[in-house]
Amino acid sequence: MAPASTISNVTFVRPAEFYLSGFYNVQRAEYIYIFLCFVYIMTVVGNVFLMSVIYLVKTLHTPKYMIVFNLALTDLCGSTALIPKVLDTFLSDNRYIVYEACLCQVFFVMFFGSVQSWTLVTMAYDRFIAICFPLRYHSIVTKPAIAAMLLFAWAVLLSLISCLVGLLDRLSFCGSLVIQSFYCDHGPTYQLACNDKSLNRAIVFVFVITVFSFPLILIAATYVCIAIALSRIASREERVKALKTCTSHLILVAIFFLPFLGTNIAALTSNLNPNARMINSTLTNIIPALLNPIIYSLKSEEVLSSIKKLCKNNKLRNVIFSKKITSL
Repeated sequence: MAPASTISNVTFVRPAEFYLSGFYNVQRAEYIYIFLCFVYIMTVVGNVFLMSVIYLVKTLHTPKYMIVFNLALTDLCGSTALIPKVLDTFLSDNRYIVYEACLCQVFFVMFFGSVQSWTLVTMAYDRFIAICFPLRYHSIVTKPAIAAMLLFAWAVLLSLISCLVGLLDRLSFCGSLVIQSFYCDHGPTYQLACNDKSLNRAIVFVFVITVFSFPLILIAATYVCIAIALSRIASREERVKALKTCTSHLILVAIFFLPFLGTNIAALTSNLNPNARMINSTLTNIIPALLNPIIYSLKSEEVLSSIKKLCKNNKLRNVIFSKKITSL
């Protein structure tokens, strides 16, 4: 279906383009793309708004909101790496994607998704210290400490995803060039290769452990410790108050990890329909990015009060400005 492949060295056969199958035999598929367009617009607005509030309000310049800002940034970048290209494919009715562009999309979608996962781990660490060691919280969870944790996560995940995509580039594609997805998803792409994929399977295993299994275990362990700490608090009101500070994070964890777990459990227990896999992949990649700023804006009293404060300041500035104009 695609133009002739190019042969690099003697070993690797690289196609000029891949073909994205999109949703297979789905009636009214255009509604899915309209939904993606709506989700992307709301994701951009929500995350830019949340980052602006954190940046403008000095009381939010804390370690906790450094993590929230990092999450909003990765949500925005991850959605931008995925959705605009999908919409371009649908609007232009051109399902071909250049080989190099495909690898770039694989890299950025996987990288920002991985950073989201470890940002949720950093949030769990923040809640763990706040509830289990409240008196030492400000001495342990500092801006330099959180910045170091986030930078370390970015560096390690950058290396891992670079390795994963680098190995993808060392595969030969001498058969079908049809990717069973609406974007360059790593799994359906590397499975098209016709040479030895054992090294790729190994790095995919490392990726799943590093990005999904290990973070989920760490988050679960922190909440076990939090539950033990809460059980030692005598006052029921204090327990509820402490637990409320974790609800936003728990919702984000559920939204991020449940679609991935659902897809993999379904794949292990039955033959997963390609459309079902694509829908689950969509939910994993775009829904958390859409809901994260909404959850943190509505569930956090600090953010809500900061938004009200900004609105009051803007109204005050408008009143002062209008009075100056009238006096002139």
